[in-house]
Amino acid sequence: MEEIKKIELEATLPGHPEPIKISTGHVARLADGAVIVQQGDTQVLVAAVMDEKPMEDIDFTPLAVEYREQTAAFGRIPGGFSKREGKPLDREVLVARVIDRPIRPLFPKDYYYDTIITALLLSADDKYDPDVLAITGASAALHISRIPFEGPIAAVRVCRIDGEFVVNPTYEERKKADLDIILAGSKDAIVMVEGGAKEVPEEVLNEALYFGHQALQPLIKLQEDLRKIAGVPKFEYERIDLPEEWKKKIREFAADKIYQALFIRDKRKRKETLDRIFEETVKALQIPQELLFRAKVYYKELESEIMRKHLFDTGIRIDGRKPDEIRPITIDLHPFPRPHGSAIFRRGQTQAAVSVTLGSPEEAQLEESIYEGEWYRRFMLHYFMPPFSTGEAKPWGPPRRREIGHGYLAQRALEPVIPDEETFPYTIRVVSNILESNGSTSMATVCGASLALFDAGVPIKDNKHVAGIAMGLVMDQDTGKYIILTDILGDEDHLGDMDFKVAGTRDGITSVQMDIKVKGITKEIMAEALERAKKARNYILDLMYKAIPEPKKKLSPYAPRLEILEIPEEKGTLIIGPGGKTVREIQEKTGTTVWVLDGGKVSISAPNEQALEKAKQMIQEITKDVQVGDIYVGKVTRVEPYGAFVEILPGKVGLLHVSKIPGYVRDARDLYKVGDIIKVKVAELDDLGRPKFTTRGVHAGEQRIENLNITEWGQEYKKQLQEGRTYEQLREKERKERERQQQEEQKQNEPPKGDELSSDEIT
Repeated sequence: MEEIKKIELEATLPGHPEPIKISTGHVARLADGAVIVQQGDTQVLVAAVMDEKPMEDIDFTPLAVEYREQTAAFGRIPGGFSKREGKPLDREVLVARVIDRPIRPLFPKDYYYDTIITALLLSADDKYDPDVLAITGASAALHISRIPFEGPIAAVRVCRIDGEFVVNPTYEERKKADLDIILAGSKDAIVMVEGGAKEVPEEVLNEALYFGHQALQPLIKLQEDLRKIAGVPKFEYERIDLPEEWKKKIREFAADKIYQALFIRDKRKRKETLDRIFEETVKALQIPQELLFRAKVYYKELESEIMRKHLFDTGIRIDGRKPDEIRPITIDLHPFPRPHGSAIFRRGQTQAAVSVTLGSPEEAQLEESIYEGEWYRRFMLHYFMPPFSTGEAKPWGPPRRREIGHGYLAQRALEPVIPDEETFPYTIRVVSNILESNGSTSMATVCGASLALFDAGVPIKDNKHVAGIAMGLVMDQDTGKYIILTDILGDEDHLGDMDFKVAGTRDGITSVQMDIKVKGITKEIMAEALERAKKARNYILDLMYKAIPEPKKKLSPYAPRLEILEIPEEKGTLIIGPGGKTVREIQEKTGTTVWVLDGGKVSISAPNEQALEKAKQMIQEITKDVQVGDIYVGKVTRVEPYGAFVEILPGKVGLLHVSKIPGYVRDARDLYKVGDIIKVKVAELDDLGRPKFTTRGVHAGEQRIENLNITEWGQEYKKQLQEGRTYEQLREKERKERERQQQEEQKQNEPPKGDELSSDEIT
C-alpha cells in the first residue's frame, strides 16, 4: 500500500500572532494539486485539476473556480426546508470571483486546457475569514502541480483600525475598521484589490496597498519552498500559434484598415467594421480553414497593438477623447412614476436605469454567515445586465457571477451613507438595469443608485451623494512610459494593463476594485491614478448635486408608511394575542402589516397615513395600562353564578361580580350570557393588575368609552347604539315593558270609575 506522507510548512505574517500553514500530500491526491491552508482553526482545502485535452476554437483561458462554505464547517445545520446545501450563495460566488481574478492572468496566453479550481471550507472558527486563505491555496495548488502557471501569488486582508494597518484581523477587530480590503500580489507586483471603506482619503488606501504587498511576501516564499519539496514538473503542451508568414500577410493587408476602424466612435459600428475587415482579410489572403481560428486570435492582438501605439504616439483615445476626459453625462430624475424612487444615469454609451423600493423590516434579506450566524440585510442592491445592452441576440437568463459581483461592488460603495434603522426603519432595495453597456456599468450603477435614493426621499447621512469612476492604465514595459485613462471604454478595459474602479463621496473612498496585469506600478504611479480618480469623481458629484442637491422631504405616495413604536417589552404578547389572534385582527381591520420585534419594538407598515394611525391607536390602546374609573365596552366570555368575566381589550379580562351589579342579582346567569356586549367601569385592580368591574353608575352615552374604536365588540357596540339595541338599551326597554305590563294589570284589577255602589246597595 502506498505510503501517505503529509508535508506541512508555515509562515508568520508581520505582527500577527497566528501562523498560516500549508499542507499537502495527504488529501485529494487524485487532483493535479491539492493543499490545505490553515490559520487558527479555519481550514480551506483547494484542489486544481487540468483536463487531458485542449479545448478547440476558443481565445480565452478555460478556467472555472468554485468555492463552497458548507455549514458543517462551522457546526451548524442549514436552515430552511432542505437540510443540505443547494446552489452557491452570493457569498460563495463573490469569494470564487476574488480567487479567479488574480490567478487568471497568470496562465499562458495559448493555454487552452480546461482547468478547475475547487475550494472547500473544512473548518471555520470565529476569528479568521477563509476567503484570503482560499486565494493563497489556489496559487499553492497550481504552483506545486503540473499545470502551467506563472505564479505564485498570495493574498491578505488589510484593515485600518484606530489609525493603524492590521493584516488578517479577526472578525471582531474588523468591526472597528474604517478600511477593509483584500489584496493579492506576487513577489514583484500587486495583482488584485477588492474592498470597501468608510470615506478614507486616497493616500490612506495607497499606503494600505503597499503595506499589504510587503505583508504577503512570507506566503510567496512559503509556496516556493513547498514546490521545492512537493512540486512536480510542469506539463509541456503544444503551442498553438499562427505561422510568422501568415502574421506578416495579415498585418500588411489589414493594419491600416484596422487603424481607421478603431476610431469609429460608435461601439456597435466599430465592431461591425472590424468584423468586416477580418472577413475581407480571410477572403483576400485565402487563409486555410485549419488556420482560421489562429488568424482570428492574432487579428485581435493586432487590434490591441495598433490601439496602444496610437495612444502612446498621439495621446488620443479611440473615441477621440484625451486621457483625462469624461464622456458626456446626462441625468433623468424620476423617469418612472410608480417606483418609490428612480433615475437614469447615462455616460456616453453606458446607461443604467435604477429604481428604489422601500419595504417593511420583515422584508429584509435573511442571510447566514460564519461569524454572525443568521442575520437580516436591510439594504440590498441588485444589478442586472440584459443581453440587449450589448446588442447580443440571446435569452436573458438568471443572474451571472459578473452581475452578482458588480451588484455587491455598488452596494458596498453606498452602504456607508445608508441611514441606520433607528433613523429610517425601512428595508431598502435598489435595482439597476443596464440598458446600454460600453464601459463601467457598475460605476454608472453607483451614480444612478445615489440619485434614485435621493429621489425616493431616503435620508442619506449628511445628504452625501456617492459617485464612481472606472480608470485604466496603459504601460510600455520596455520604456516605463504610462498613460492613465479616465472613464474607460469597454475596449480600453480589455486592452489595457490595469483597470480599477473607485467610488466614494467628496470626503473619501467607500469602495474599490483593481485588476493589474503588469509589473512596475509604483507607489507614485498608483497615487497619481487615485488622484485622477478623485478629480473625476468630484466632477460627477457636481453634476449629481446640481440635479438633486438633497433627498426629497416626502416619500412617494406609493411607498408604504412605516413606523416603529416603543412599548413595554412584556406587553408584546398582548399585541400578538393567543395564537396570533390579536395581531391578525389589527392587520385585518387596518390593512397594515404588524411585527412585534425584540427589545419592546413594534413595526407597522401601512399603505397610507390613515391606516397607519388607526393601527397605532389600536396598539397604544392594547398596551395602555387600565386605570381605575375608566369605562370600557366589553364582551362577556364566561358566566358563573357569582359573576361574569368580561374582556375589555385583547387578553385583558376582569370579573364583574354580582355584588357590583345594581339591584339584587342572585345569579349572574339570569342576567348575562356569553357573547353579550356590555359597558363596565373599572372599580379596582387586584395585586396582579387584573381589573374588577362594576356597572353601577354606568349609563349609556354619558362617559367617554376607552376602547370603542379598537375592539370588534367596541365597533359592534357603536352599531348597536345607533340601532338602539345595546345591552343597556335592551335592558331599559325590558324595564319599561315590565312597568307597562304592571300598570296594565293594576288597571284591570281596579273597579271602573262611576260605578261606585250606593249605601242602599251596600246594605
